[in-house]
Amino acid sequence: MKNRIIFTVLLSFVLFNSMISCSSMPEKAEPVSQFDINRYLGTWYEIARFDYRFEKDLDKAVAQYSLNADGSVKVVNSGYNFKKNKWVSATGTAKFRGDNDTAALKVSFFGPFYAGYNVVALEDYKYALVAGKNLDYLWILSREKTIPENIQRNFISKAQEIGYDTSKLVWVKQDKKSPFDK
Repeated sequence: MKNRIIFTVLLSFVLFNSMISCSSMPEKAEPVSQFDINRYLGTWYEIARFDYRFEKDLDKAVAQYSLNADGSVKVVNSGYNFKKNKWVSATGTAKFRGDNDTAALKVSFFGPFYAGYNVVALEDYKYALVAGKNLDYLWILSREKTIPENIQRNFISKAQEIGYDTSKLVWVKQDKKSPFDK
């Protein structure tokens, strides 16, 4: 009985801690202030990312953001899995972690489990550098299927300052139109 109680307490602590820590960001990252979610809504093409389980083997990756009635953000991520030869998509919800003027959000595709989504660099709402909950998650996004070389260099430099190993970036092919494009 005593072991069961200890196990339950430990499990509760781990689950609670993981739910809280999932909505954070790398120590040296700072989200964009004076952020306007309405200007951020719409379609973003993934230019580069750190590969991870849910986006592994995806090209033509696109993120589409729209406002829900409750003020949260509907997120539709899609891409072409070149190993399985098929289009895939996932729908989730993003919410601000603090005030709505700071680009520190949390996003969930799986129930109550959230991950950090932090816009740490933004150029005229056309190009964005997004940091995840830790140094394992990073994205470079663009409103177009390409990004100017100078902005790409600036974003890579910013990511390195935060602590990212940018040699791990996967450069995403954007050579087909997604059936999920609006």
